[in-house]
Amino acid sequence: MIWEISGLIWAFASGSWCHRLLLFAIWSSFFQNVLTLQTPLELTHISSTSLLEASPPKSGIFRPIEVSPAVIPHYMFPGKSLPPMYPTYPTTYDPVLTGRCPVNFSAISNILDKTASDCNQLYAPVLGNVICCPQFSSLLHIFQGFYSINSDNLVLLNAVADDCFKDIINILASRGANGSIPAICSVKSSNLTGGSCPVKDINTLEKIVNTSKLLEACSTVDPLKECCRSICQPAIIEAALKILGTQSFADNDKNHLDMLNDCKGVVYSWISRTLPHDAANTAFRILSACKVNKACPLDLKQPSEVIEACKNVAAPSPSCCSSLNTYIVGIQKQMLITNRQAIICATMLGSMLQKGGVMTNIYELCDVDLKDFSIQVADGQQGCLLRSLPADLVYDNSSGFSFTCDLSDNIAAPWPSSSSLTSLSLCAPEMSLPALPTSETLGNLGCRGGWTDLFVPILSFFVFGTLLF
Repeated sequence: MIWEISGLIWAFASGSWCHRLLLFAIWSSFFQNVLTLQTPLELTHISSTSLLEASPPKSGIFRPIEVSPAVIPHYMFPGKSLPPMYPTYPTTYDPVLTGRCPVNFSAISNILDKTASDCNQLYAPVLGNVICCPQFSSLLHIFQGFYSINSDNLVLLNAVADDCFKDIINILASRGANGSIPAICSVKSSNLTGGSCPVKDINTLEKIVNTSKLLEACSTVDPLKECCRSICQPAIIEAALKILGTQSFADNDKNHLDMLNDCKGVVYSWISRTLPHDAANTAFRILSACKVNKACPLDLKQPSEVIEACKNVAAPSPSCCSSLNTYIVGIQKQMLITNRQAIICATMLGSMLQKGGVMTNIYELCDVDLKDFSIQVADGQQGCLLRSLPADLVYDNSSGFSFTCDLSDNIAAPWPSSSSLTSLSLCAPEMSLPALPTSETLGNLGCRGGWTDLFVPILSFFVFGTLLF
């Protein structure tokens, strides 16, 4: 400890004014972080009985924050429907089933419970894209595979599919789920039938597809690698193409695309039949996360008024920022999105503004952050971005359902380098790093050069800090 302090003092005394300023900032933050990290991290749920005194949940530096609807003040208009962020408690009852779906639903009760929670009555419309619909889709795949265990078929007949689909929706609704899941997620009972896929039985599939390769690729899906260096997704597409009887087809061929998706559903059914339910559900959720994080789910209207107000702006402008703020407030009413989706949405909007002639980074001028592109929680004062692989909703008897926000700090919204989105990538290999300093830049004076004398004491400072805390 003494060596680290003496090293910092030496660097402070012998360095330039810029070195001294940097070391002072690091030294100050060190003591601040000591005090902060000594405070226990509190991710507690707030009781619904304390709504009037509620405050935003506490969180440590760079830690995820848990958001419960209970952090919202008491709703003053009981005669009207509740807004999305108010406490919700499931109303459960015994479902009325058709009696024509020959399945023991209790065998998949855990997956049904998880789906009912993720698609609960109040949150399903705002969490549909990132949590509810991926989980509901996973449930249907698992149900399809479970249904086929005692037969050679990997799909359901149309009549049975209709009855089973109704029973699934009724069971979910009886456990607190939103009854409009099919509409929210654009899913029909035909998703259980295999549609136009020419192969629907297990024997034919296993003769055509290298199932060992498929199982090896999808039995354990790595959430850190799958979205950028896919292993399971290509294996599923390869298997679907083989049972479809083709190697490839044009992207604009809608009929073949529909057939491919139907065959992918059959492959999903085989995977669900083979893997344990929890393992299959985890794999399917990761695959869904990779898919939803490739696009912006927000409805971005043409920002004509923002373009008009900000077209010739080069410095902070009240009229420009007011117009941009009004536009973003409209976005904030749509849905909760992930951090990756927010990056894509911010880049898309920036590209639209650039095409309209707004060349200045108005995100920076108007202090627009990534979290501004999602629904605001904590009494409308804090934006919430979900993790790229969102966690399931959690139910607590005192605070109802809650979910986890990924970012509690302010991260500036990215302004695109050009109006083209073709170069946008969130995968590490494609992301460029700053160039290393050359010998010429190292020789410069002031803040741009001469960092070598700072490296050793700063490095030891952080190493010591790591070991200590």
